[in-house]
Amino acid sequence: MMAFKQMPDPTNIPEGRENDILHATLEIGDMVLRGADIPNAEPMRSVYLTLRVSSAEEAERLYTLLSEEGEIFMPMEETFFALRFAQLRDRFGTSWMLLCER
Repeated sequence: MMAFKQMPDPTNIPEGRENDILHATLEIGDMVLRGADIPNAEPMRSVYLTLRVSSAEEAERLYTLLSEEGEIFMPMEETFFALRFAQLRDRFGTSWMLLCER
């Protein structure tokens, strides 16, 4: 993760954005998510990112990480369509569905 103030030439940073995230990368297994702070952006409320994993253990591990300081909509559990499934919003406001199919 890199903040604007960490740029090699920080002289062109918009005022008040010094601590905003210029870019961030989150690697989960073979998947890479990238993000940044965008001025005047609306929080994602009706969009869920779905993480599909191959084991119940990996689903539980991700659930523990993403739910820390977040909001759980559906706790991790077995369903008729999945060995593990959960819905939550992480501490940054991103909504997730975690899925380990049968």
